[in-house]
Parts: sequence; structure tokens; C-alpha cells
Amino acid sequence: MQNPATTMRSWQWDGFGELSHLKLRSVTVPVPGPKQVLVRLRASSLNRRDVMVAQGVPVGKPLVPGLVPLSDGAGEVVSVGEGVSRAVIGERVAATFRQGWIDGPGYSADAVHDLGGGLDGTLREYAVFDEQGLVRIPHHLSYQEAATLPCAAVTAWNALMSKGALHPGDVVLTQGSGGVSLFALQFARLAGATVIATTSDDIKAGRLRSLGASDVVNYREHPRWSEEVLRLTGGRGVDVVVEIGGPGTLTESIRSAREGGLVVLVGLLTGFDADTSGAFLSAFMRDTTIASVHVGHRRAFEEMNRAIGHSQLHPVIDKVFPFDRAPEAYAHLMSGAHFGKIVINHE
Repeated sequence: MQNPATTMRSWQWDGFGELSHLKLRSVTVPVPGPKQVLVRLRASSLNRRDVMVAQGVPVGKPLVPGLVPLSDGAGEVVSVGEGVSRAVIGERVAATFRQGWIDGPGYSADAVHDLGGGLDGTLREYAVFDEQGLVRIPHHLSYQEAATLPCAAVTAWNALMSKGALHPGDVVLTQGSGGVSLFALQFARLAGATVIATTSDDIKAGRLRSLGASDVVNYREHPRWSEEVLRLTGGRGVDVVVEIGGPGTLTESIRSAREGGLVVLVGLLTGFDADTSGAFLSAFMRDTTIASVHVGHRRAFEEMNRAIGHSQLHPVIDKVFPFDRAPEAYAHLMSGAHFGKIVINHE
């Protein structure tokens, strides 16, 4: 069965720097070519990198007006091109963040293939993908839940399972209550690890505990929060830190890690300007390994989905916005008030 629609709604950036540049348009539904798949996107979700794009920060190559936003989306296959063997009509799928990265070492040099930055993204009703850039989604998840997985969940999975080689009994430190941090908390608990989380909000602290954090450190009450982490671990420190802040929090993260521990860099929420000399000294003195994660390849996404399906894990969704109110979803993310993922429903 071929898709009967000929036009669709699509959000596009007319320019960058202000949310007012995000425009909703009616465009032609694309037709899949050889080895391509047409997906009816049912939901998409936002990541911090989408705010960077909105602000005009290049995330792979120079940003071009007309770009379709967002890297994360899920939907159903409605049409396939000639020679497609990895997808069938009616199948529920999600797009990989970095199209074409199937397996193997880091792929950061090819960021031009990132959805929502180097390539048109998922904030549209239909999209054509190469068949290699899709994965099947767990059966128990809704499209809205599955749309949260491609960037934040795969990043957290790789930070803990690939880089962290997590074992039962290990101790993990997560920061805040955004998508990557909450997925890291959930995956760490699935692996039998103990989780210490940081936040600045007492209500969020309670929610972090309800998800399985054994302890929560308020970093406003404890600006040198590594001291609290060391106290909670009997002076030992944690095995793995999922570091989302960047230069502004790196020193405290390194001081929170045990000797020989691991700090995995996954974000730069504090920007690029903080003095990191203390961080490097701390890393040198404590024999800390510092690694970075650039989301991940398709194989990791598929492995993660198997674990999610087996455990029946559900992503944490903060709020769902209708398709025609996408700018409000951006504003909500920018406010920092969210707990978990922000989703846009395409129905």
C-alpha cells in the first residue's frame, strides 16, 4: 500500500537566533527512491542541541535557512523504494540520530549526517530515510515514548554500557533531570548499580529518588558537591560520572570520581568559558579517565532497544505539545523547568 497523502505540514527555520524564525509550512510529501523508506512520523522530541540550532550555533555544518528541526522521531513505514530489505510497510520505527553510522569507532567527523543539523530533521509529518538509518522500536512503547530514544537514551546507554562497562554494585553519578540524566539513572538501576544524582530543586529530588536514586545532592546548597558525593561513598568516590555540564562542572565531577574512575562527557550545558585548569589537575592527581560520547551508532541503539523491551522500561516524559505549538515546546525546554523529555505529538 502506498501513502495517499501528497502534501504535509513541516516546520522549517527561516533564520536563526529567535524562535520567531520557526515557521510552519505546507510542502510536498517526498517519494522514496531505491533503498529508501517513507515514514509517517507520529511524534518527535527535543534535545538541548535543538536549542543550540535555534540560537544559530552550528552543530555539524553551517546552518542553512529551510532546515527542518529536531533529530528525534518515531513513526510507521508507509512506503518503500526499490530494493529495500530492512523495512516493511506498517513497521514501527525510529530514525537514528547520525544517519549512516552503523557500527564501529567514533563518527564525529561525519556530523553532516546528523538529523536536525546537517540533515533535515523530524519535525514534519513525513520523511524519507535510507533504510540503514532506521531501527525497530520496542513493542510496549508508544510513538511518543519511542521518539525520546534516538539522542538522549542512546547517549546514556553508550556512556554507561560502552564507555562505562557498568557492573552490578558500581556507583554512578548523574547530573540534573534532563533526558540523558534520567535515562542514565534508569539504565544504571537496570544494571544493578547505585545512583547518586544532583539537582537544585527539592521537588525534583523527590522524583529522582522515586526513579531509584539512592541519594540526591542539592548543588545550590552544596556548591562543592563533590564533598557530599565523597561523604556518601565513604570517601571512595563513584565509579562513573555522566557529565552533562561541561567546563563549569568538570572539576567537581572529577573530584567525585574514585581513583581510577571514569568521567564520561556527554554535554556542555555550562558553555565553553569556564576555567578548567583545576579539572585537569584533579584528573591528573586522581588517575581519572575522561571519555566522550557523541550519541552512538545503530548497533548500540538496537542493543539498547532489546534491553528496554526485555525490562519493559518506560521513558520519562515531562510534557507533550501538539504539532502546531512546536515553538512552545522549545520555550519550555529553554525554561529549564522540565523533568524528563519534551515531546511533540504529530497526530
